Amino acid sequence: MTEALRDDAPTVPLDPSLRRARGAVTAAYVAQGLGYAVIVTSLPALQLRQGIRDAAIVSILVLGVVVAAALGSVLANAVAVRWGSRTALALGLIIQAVALPVIAFPTPFAVFAAAFGVFGVGLGCVDAAAAMQGVAVQRAYGRHLLGSFFAAATAAAIVGALLVSAVALTATAAGIALMCAAVIAASVAVIGIRFFAREVPVDEALPPGERAKLPRAGIWIFGLVVLAVFVADSAVSTWSTQYLQLDLETLAWIAPLGYAAYQAVVLLTRLFTDRLIPAIGRPRLVAIAAVTSAVGCAVVALLPFPAAAIIGFALAGASAGVLIPVTFGAAGELSPEHSDQVIARVNLFNYAGAILGAVVIGLLADVTGYGPAFLIPAVALAAILFAVPRFRASSPAPVGVSPEAGAAGAGRSR
Repeated sequence: MTEALRDDAPTVPLDPSLRRARGAVTAAYVAQGLGYAVIVTSLPALQLRQGIRDAAIVSILVLGVVVAAALGSVLANAVAVRWGSRTALALGLIIQAVALPVIAFPTPFAVFAAAFGVFGVGLGCVDAAAAMQGVAVQRAYGRHLLGSFFAAATAAAIVGALLVSAVALTATAAGIALMCAAVIAASVAVIGIRFFAREVPVDEALPPGERAKLPRAGIWIFGLVVLAVFVADSAVSTWSTQYLQLDLETLAWIAPLGYAAYQAVVLLTRLFTDRLIPAIGRPRLVAIAAVTSAVGCAVVALLPFPAAAIIGFALAGASAGVLIPVTFGAAGELSPEHSDQVIARVNLFNYAGAILGAVVIGLLADVTGYGPAFLIPAVALAAILFAVPRFRASSPAPVGVSPEAGAAGAGRSR
C-alpha cells in the first residue's frame, strides 16, 4: 500500500508510463479549466442568443450547474470505486464533450437548460476524478505535483476567456469557443483512457467490510477548509467587479481589475506551491496562505478605496492558489486505500462553498453594501488556522511506481 508524501523524498528515475500519466492528467486539468472558462465567459452571448432577458433565469442556470456538479462528484465516486478514477475522469470529459455542442448551437430553451445541467454533471465528475488522478500521480512520484496541475487549469481558463474574446465578433461567436472546448475534452478523454494513471479500484482492492471504513473526521476537516476557500473564491468571482463599479464608482475599465488581480495571484501561487511545500513545510504554508487571504478580504471590507480593494482581492487569491492543491493532497493521504472515496467527498464541499459565497455576500450586500460583506469570507478563511495541525505529513512517501501495478496501488520502483 502506498503511503503519505514526505517533503524530503529522494528522487529516482521514473518509469516512462508515469510521465505519460502525468502529462495526460495535466491535459485533463487543461480541458477542465478551458471548458469552464468558455462557458462562464460565453454567458452574455448565450443569453442574447436564447432571448433570455431576465437575469434571474441566468442565475438559476448557473445554480443548476453547481447542483449538477455535486451530483457529478457523486458519480465520480461511484465509478472510481467500481472501475477506477481513470474511467471516472474519461467519463466526465466525455459528458462535457457531449453537452458543449448542444449549448453551442441554437436550441429550444428546455434543451439548452438541460444541456447546461448535463455539462454540470461532467464538470463535477472531472473535478473529483482529476483530483483523484492528481493525487495518485503525485503519490507515485513521491513529491508534490498538485500545484502544477491546478496551475494548468488556471492558465487554461485564461486562454479560454481570451478565446471567447477573440471570437466575440464572429458570426457564431460563443459557438466556436464552445466547440473548441468540446473537441479538446473529447480528445483528452480518448488519450487519457489509455494514459491516465492505472489503479486498483476499491471494490477489487479491499474486502467488503473495509470499503466503508472512511476517515470521516478528516473528511469533514479538509472539506470545511475547501468550503471556506470556495466561499472566498465565489465571493470574489461574483461580486468583485460589482463592488468596484457600483459601490466605489470606479471607471468601467478599472472595475474588472480586482478579479484580474485575484486570478493572477491564484496562478502565480499555484506555480510555486509544489516548491514551497518542501521549502517551508505544509502546515506553515497553509497558515501563511490562510492569513494572507483573510487579510485580503478584510482589506476589501474595511478600506473602501479602489486601490485598496484591488490589492485586497489580489491577496485573497492566495487561498485558492495554495490551499486547494494542498488540501486535496493532504486529503488523499488520510487513507491511501480509500483515496478516491475521500477526495470525492471532500470535493462536495467545493459546491457548498461556491453557493454560499455567491448567495450570502449578495444578500448581505443589500443591507451593508458589498465591501463589509467580505468580512464573511475573511472570517471563514481565518478559521482555517484551526485545521493547520492536520496538514502534517505522517509517513514516508514512495519514490516511484511499478508500471504493472499502476499509480495508486504500487510499491517502490525497481
